[in-house]
Amino acid sequence: MVEKQHFLDTTQSTQWTDWMVQKALPLWSTAGYDRIKRLYHERLAFDATPIAVSDLRLMVQARQIATFCRASLDGVFNASQDALTCLAEVETRYWRSDDQPGWVFALGSDGYPSITTRDLYAHAFILFAYAWSYRLSGNPKLLKTVNETITEIESIFQAPNGGFLDTVPTIDNIRRQNPHMHLLEAYLALFEVTKDQFYMDKAQQLITLAQDKFISPRSGMLLEFLASNWTPCEEFGYNTVEPGHLFEWSWLLNEAIRLNPTAFYNKNLHTTAERLFAVGIQHGIIHDVVCDSITDNGTVTHISTRIWPQTELIRLLACRSKLATTNTPDTAENCLLDTMTHTFFTSYAPESLQGGWLDRRNAQGKAAVDHMPASSLYHIYGASREFFKSDE
Repeated sequence: MVEKQHFLDTTQSTQWTDWMVQKALPLWSTAGYDRIKRLYHERLAFDATPIAVSDLRLMVQARQIATFCRASLDGVFNASQDALTCLAEVETRYWRSDDQPGWVFALGSDGYPSITTRDLYAHAFILFAYAWSYRLSGNPKLLKTVNETITEIESIFQAPNGGFLDTVPTIDNIRRQNPHMHLLEAYLALFEVTKDQFYMDKAQQLITLAQDKFISPRSGMLLEFLASNWTPCEEFGYNTVEPGHLFEWSWLLNEAIRLNPTAFYNKNLHTTAERLFAVGIQHGIIHDVVCDSITDNGTVTHISTRIWPQTELIRLLACRSKLATTNTPDTAENCLLDTMTHTFFTSYAPESLQGGWLDRRNAQGKAAVDHMPASSLYHIYGASREFFKSDE
């Protein structure tokens, strides 16, 4: 094994760690948690007051559960009991609660299902939450729920031409890469916490689908939307690409290599991951910020920004710096990481919000939202932990 060389700036690492551990996690584990309902709030006002919403989405609950379990496992912050309590509540209220297989999409304010659509994205995240909850608690009943959920996913969402439907009932004939990406993330997490090859085999099936269908061999871009036969929806140059997902997929492919280091296909995965990173850097960054959307020929279509693509690139840059195999760090990448860290703490998570954030900025760089969505914490924690987690 190659010895890791660490090129992350100490001051930068301290900034990320202090903000996450001393501000963000305390905020979202207190103001962000409803102790009466034993569920997490969907959003907070900028003064940290919970904002009532009509639907509490499964995806948000799952993301918060996973994040607080990981923080406890990382040894940086312990609000895990609330997370495990929430998981038990979520299982009772969302799983088969309309007497049908699978998990409902959302609960209403009365605690009963309000949207009973089966959503692959939400199912992926509940698997992710169970993976980290199992690692934290060791409760074998959690894996039983995981495996029953996987059986339901393959029954409910299986698409006729491979891969999965996005929702049931379906709303269109478009296939989307995004829920497949998060299902891959869940399977990698399950493999990491169990070492059960069953989950890695599931992950590899999704990776193969991505390499065969999602990623354009012409441009190296990952397409967001495809037809029901997995061909691009539009002619070349008109297909939507989200740079944040280029970075997210690049990181996930490297995770697959890390978790399964002897796989014969790793060289190919590494090549794909590097290409996704390269085209994202080349086409997806405007003034050192990751833009929302481009096309598959690199044309920028939306120069508005969200917080999550910034954190996906920050996480990837931090990982690349930590995994460098020479004594000479990549100066350009580390300069970009430094710049993006500065931008994050000035434009997206300013001191005034005390652990909160501005989720969206418009094309002029102005705040485009009037609240703080809880769902962003999952992305931000994923980046932050690269600055404080121990090597395995």
